[in-house]
Amino acid sequence: MAKDSRRAHEDVDAVKDLDSKAYEKALRPLHAELVQLQDWVKATGAKVCIVFEGRDGAGKGGVIKAITERVSPRVFRVIALPAPTDREKSQMYLQRYIPHLPAAGEIVIFDRSWYNRAGVERVMKFCDDEQVELFLRAAPLVERAIVGSNVQLIKYWLEVSPEEQTRRLEQRILDGRKTWKLTDMDLKSYGRWYDYSRARDAMFAASDTDFAPWNVVRSDCKRRARLNVISHLLGAIPYQRIARKKVTLPDRQKPGSYKEPDYPYRYIPEKF
Repeated sequence: MAKDSRRAHEDVDAVKDLDSKAYEKALRPLHAELVQLQDWVKATGAKVCIVFEGRDGAGKGGVIKAITERVSPRVFRVIALPAPTDREKSQMYLQRYIPHLPAAGEIVIFDRSWYNRAGVERVMKFCDDEQVELFLRAAPLVERAIVGSNVQLIKYWLEVSPEEQTRRLEQRILDGRKTWKLTDMDLKSYGRWYDYSRARDAMFAASDTDFAPWNVVRSDCKRRARLNVISHLLGAIPYQRIARKKVTLPDRQKPGSYKEPDYPYRYIPEKF
């Protein structure tokens, strides 16, 4: 890991009061290190797959946004698959996820993943017990094959308390900016806290392996969770700083015979 990354990690450890100013101060060097990671992945052809799982309202979307907001979407690809089609339902379960695994020079982030089967599908009875058991046996075998093909697989489980989950879901009801986040599935699953706990426990028991372990993130404090995940991610990947060429802007051409046209451009109203 680059020296600047270690320095960024120390800045995170020093954060006590995570108001917006402290958060942005800690986030800035981490974002710079993510750019360094991006350069290294592109230069070396590394393949990284990051899986985010957790209950509704655990903060997965915010963490993913914090990771990706300053890097290229061509390198950091976010995968959030919709409900499977009838054709996909007839396939081997893991088949629809495999085409999205990273190629050389890519970091793929799954906003929910094949572990849907161990979580929401199990709790909401979208599959039967036999299908769940088959998945729990198959997942470590598939993940060993993924890791064996030189993909670095990093799995995060965001752990939110019942009280904080309630607060966040209530915000989605009341805040017009967040109503789109509240789905019928969220409402149906909200009351099944302990069903989800049992499903999580079984998932960990089957798939928390030495070659693809689950990394658990306390996420009641959203900002702290985002910083902690990025810090951990940077420490988990053995990237190196890639030297960049010194960049200077070239001289801009002279106008020559060009004249600005007298054209009635349709400028938008300037209300701000």
